[in-house]
Amino acid sequence: MPVLHFGQALLPTGWANGVAVHHEAGLITRVETGLEAAATDGRIALPGLASLHSHSFQRGMAGLAERRGQSDDSFWTWREVMYRFLGAITAEDVETIAAFAFMEMLERGFTAVGEFHYLHHQPDGTPYANPAENAERIAAAASETGIALTLLPVFYAHGGFGGQAPNSGQRRFISDLRGFARLMEASGRAISGLPQAVLGFAPHSLRAAMPDELDALVAAFPTGPAHIHVAEQMKEVQDCLAWSGKRPVEWLLANQPVDERWCLIHATHLTEGEMQALARSGAVAGLCPITEANLGDGTFPGMDFLASGGRFGVGTDSNVEISAAGELRMLEYSQRLARRVRNAMSLPGLSTGRLLHDRALAGGAQALGRPMGITPGARADFVTLDPEAPDLAGRDGDFALDSYIFAGGHALIDRVYAAGKPVVDRGRHHRHEAVAEAYRKVIHRLAGMI
Repeated sequence: MPVLHFGQALLPTGWANGVAVHHEAGLITRVETGLEAAATDGRIALPGLASLHSHSFQRGMAGLAERRGQSDDSFWTWREVMYRFLGAITAEDVETIAAFAFMEMLERGFTAVGEFHYLHHQPDGTPYANPAENAERIAAAASETGIALTLLPVFYAHGGFGGQAPNSGQRRFISDLRGFARLMEASGRAISGLPQAVLGFAPHSLRAAMPDELDALVAAFPTGPAHIHVAEQMKEVQDCLAWSGKRPVEWLLANQPVDERWCLIHATHLTEGEMQALARSGAVAGLCPITEANLGDGTFPGMDFLASGGRFGVGTDSNVEISAAGELRMLEYSQRLARRVRNAMSLPGLSTGRLLHDRALAGGAQALGRPMGITPGARADFVTLDPEAPDLAGRDGDFALDSYIFAGGHALIDRVYAAGKPVVDRGRHHRHEAVAEAYRKVIHRLAGMI
């Protein structure tokens, strides 16, 4: 049985020295601690985190929406750039871009991804003969890179609250309940060859699914993760109030059985009552701090949510910048800026980085429907930091973790193991050159088309 040795590792019970992790078929079977230093390689091992919310294809448009228009820019103007990008990419491009995004996730501290997958049809909106054509492409990218995949096919039927007709930019997303059932069945087959893959479902938003459709989806798919975009933008809140008389999170909690299987993506704009109710539900708030900052969404009430016992994880969403440490750092800094305090997302006497990391690990595992952490039964996924790095000099334990998150970032990552196999060494994925070259060719072609 293969064994990996680490000088120090962050276990569910805390930091341990002289650690041996036994694994078989990609899963951890046993963890030993207290080994002699000579038996380890000296590295500091962290459990890999989950990017619980990703649109991998958007990695290809990173940097293309940073030019100001004639009016105030917002999420809604950014979305128009995204629609133009969608009009150009093929199924082959979907796989190439996803592989590049997943490779970067592994190089930068994520070992699992929740792919919120709504790119279902051809560029003109015509369905593929295989409804899971692009789902198969995403599964192939996960297989090539080694990342653990939770696939979340998206139900998207309408262009706005109250069943508004979709616009032309949304034509690649649209399905009805019957078509979505076929998509879910085909998506299950698409990921069947991936060890430890998980299938969930994702109503895109209250804009895109009517109440009776949400009811039908929840009844049809009673198990597995359920994810939904909600309350990302103030316009969304205002439109929901005009449609229903309730705010988005308020409406969702009142009308759907939101519990531990649910992940509410963003949930940025909450009243005190909504925040307390969301915390009580046991659902995960899926926060994407870098994307939310990039889009000007607003600031999640992280300090109050944490104090209320709320659960959260982090995701890379638009993949404009991929970094596990970066997402945690942005989350903390957003709270510091909003409240003008330091060590905001923490508790007295505790390491801020440690609390952020532990909570994001637990929330990401719950949201993606998979055990995570350096513990028996979880996938053998580890991120190791180089103890010789200058930013880690004289530091271990929580001080090393804080230095990783707030100082060195992913530059401190030395190796990454996925299902017990080394996929990143000295900060580079073993397929880096091939994946990056394929990506460069695709982006060169697309740059002239959008």
